[in-house]
Amino acid sequence: MELIHTFFNWLNGIVWGVPMIVLIIGTGFYLQLRLGFMPIRKLIYGFRMIWKSRTPGADSEGEITPYAALMTALSATIGTGNIAGVATAIAVGGPGALFWMWVTAFVGMATKYAEVVVAVKYREVDDKGEHVGGPMFAIKNGLGKNWRWLATAFAFFGGLAGFGIGNMVQANGIASAVQNSFGIETWISGIVMTVLTGLVVLGGIKRIGAVAERIVPFMAILYLICVSVVLAVFAENIPSALATIITDAFTGTAAAGGFLGSTILMAMRMGVARGIFSNEAGLGTAGIAQASGSTSNPVFSGVIGMMGTFIDTIIVCTLTGLAIMVTGVWTNGETGAMLSSSAFEAAMPGYGNYLLTISLALFAFTTILGWAYYAEKCWEFLLGTISEKPFRLLWTIAVFFGATLSLDFAWLVADTLNALMAIPNLISLLLLSPIIVKLTRDYFAPGGEGGN
Repeated sequence: MELIHTFFNWLNGIVWGVPMIVLIIGTGFYLQLRLGFMPIRKLIYGFRMIWKSRTPGADSEGEITPYAALMTALSATIGTGNIAGVATAIAVGGPGALFWMWVTAFVGMATKYAEVVVAVKYREVDDKGEHVGGPMFAIKNGLGKNWRWLATAFAFFGGLAGFGIGNMVQANGIASAVQNSFGIETWISGIVMTVLTGLVVLGGIKRIGAVAERIVPFMAILYLICVSVVLAVFAENIPSALATIITDAFTGTAAAGGFLGSTILMAMRMGVARGIFSNEAGLGTAGIAQASGSTSNPVFSGVIGMMGTFIDTIIVCTLTGLAIMVTGVWTNGETGAMLSSSAFEAAMPGYGNYLLTISLALFAFTTILGWAYYAEKCWEFLLGTISEKPFRLLWTIAVFFGATLSLDFAWLVADTLNALMAIPNLISLLLLSPIIVKLTRDYFAPGGEGGN
């Protein structure tokens, strides 16, 4: 076991090294250039389309509304990464890591837009009559049979990664937080989560989408209110916190308190890795959700999809990072959810910890639901629809084991598999970029659907 752990440590250091940072940031920046920075220019348009997407058009095809697909994608991305992931990035990489999370998000908007566009354009209808798509189908149908191996690689890595990043890691985060805050044993939390997961996941994408539509807006608003209280209490520290985040991104961070210090490269590495862990831009997962959405145009779905990255990182992660910075707890030596909890307690003594635990539980549970669909479609691509029911049962059971076992190794494997998912996806986006650009120009041209 120690040999396996050493191997994954070595592999993780390679896949999240400088080449991966260059590939992720470079692909996103390249797509932004090719698209004329459309994802940034069309931010207001994107928010308008989110509202419009609650009701699909008459000529749209899909199982759920694009709005429900976005909520499903957000349910998967707004998870422990927004609370524990941001805290870990700052605790290890220093305040500058948050700046690199912003960079990852802004270039990642173009990446996620492109992922959704090709996912919807090249989606298929399976033998149960449901629309399915994602990087594996974009590679298979967009690049041809010679690239089928790349599609298989993505589906394999995604199918395995789901049980880590999207299931057991999230369940473990919930159970640990609930035990620390409320004294409830992890096995009790595990049973409750397993039952709730089964009730939703066994119903497929329509039930997942319906639940996500209701829970995601509620949990996001609750969390934003709580963080706003923290920022209001320490409002005078916001300007200096922002200045520290920006300067430390280019100078590194000196040791302070329990913080051991960080280099520019470490800040960049942690910012990119935790940013991807949080918003999943580059992993291709959002395309799997949006491919099931009712739409008549891939670009419309792409615009909806790219907004998930903005909401997840630029809004939610930024607020978490600022809360940690303005309260000054980032130098206390803690990491993960405990660091975020310290920030909440500093502003709301006596109950801040409980509010954070509730937010974390909601965030992580919805991630389990969203990733259930992602992983299911990966295994369906590999094994066919016959894998659907066995997968859902296995996914539900895995929640209990995730809640009750020690998962330090699972975190490491999940982080590594994230990078391995990203590589096939980013390669396909670069190769399909001319098609993405053409579809975008046609859509926003005068007389096109988005040309008004």
